[in-house]
Amino acid sequence: MRRWITLFTGQWADLPFEEVCRKASGWGYDGLEIACWGDHMEIEKTASSDNYIHKKLAILEANNLKCWALAAHLIGQCVGDLYDPRLDNFVPKEIRGKPDAIVAWGIEQMKLVAKVAAFMGCKVVTGFMGSPIWRYVYPFPPVNEEIIEEGFQTIVKRWTPILDELDRYGIRFALEVHPSGIAFDYYTMARLLEAFDYRPTLGINFDPSHLVWQGIKPHLFLRDFGERIYHVHMKDVAVTLDGRAGILGSHLPFGDPRRGWDFRSLGHGDIDFEVIIRELNAIGYEGPLSVEWEDSGMDRDFGAKEALEFCRKLNFPASPIAFDAAMKRKEE
Repeated sequence: MRRWITLFTGQWADLPFEEVCRKASGWGYDGLEIACWGDHMEIEKTASSDNYIHKKLAILEANNLKCWALAAHLIGQCVGDLYDPRLDNFVPKEIRGKPDAIVAWGIEQMKLVAKVAAFMGCKVVTGFMGSPIWRYVYPFPPVNEEIIEEGFQTIVKRWTPILDELDRYGIRFALEVHPSGIAFDYYTMARLLEAFDYRPTLGINFDPSHLVWQGIKPHLFLRDFGERIYHVHMKDVAVTLDGRAGILGSHLPFGDPRRGWDFRSLGHGDIDFEVIIRELNAIGYEGPLSVEWEDSGMDRDFGAKEALEFCRKLNFPASPIAFDAAMKRKEE
């Protein structure tokens, strides 16, 4: 079993796609998890020309890279979110400030992502779903159960036609369990799967960095949701509570040394990735390990190359035999 190691292009979307491909190929990555923003994959352009996708595939091939997943985080966030002005950064100019239009746009774009993924030969789309109830994460003023349930049902209503389209193309959606989303920890993910009646199309893009700072043990998350792990992000995080900093971040930006936690390049944080690899082996995960590089304190080219080396060293397969199998007496 060989798990391919890919680079998520979301943090490189300020660079042209071809340049990112050259960099990733030069470092030795097997492929890319292509973000559907910047010029890396402009979904609206794919609707008018198949040639657009052919050009992307040609660039990948020229750089000896593959693509096993498309990332639609920004589009997906627009589908389920309660509107605020930050969403205007993700949508076309003509619908900014128009909540209903943003939701409708997000739904149609996600349907198109399914078609593009199939054309690209991908079997997984990763992303966010948004949340109309994220502002209720702390229950004051008091929040009743009806409000929370309504939020989950809103997500089911908005995302069911998208999952239907993904089914049509044989694509699965891997939700990144993430703060600001409808599923942001262990129990909200369990509740979301129940809300969708455990529909097989919906699974998880496992990212341990969003779990550890919340106090969740990521290997247990893998163990309990094993059959739903459709994609894996490799990203580290450091919890640096010092008696002043709080776990909620204090409205301090990433990279501020006063924060109580921050993302780190692989191997520079608190996550035990060997335990994670062992658990991935145990559940039989054979998909990509996608490096989502985020570290405001490190040069990203240095970090991406080092992260690949870290993954290569750690990406060991499961043993096909028990270690003590050779110790048994042979029968005459």
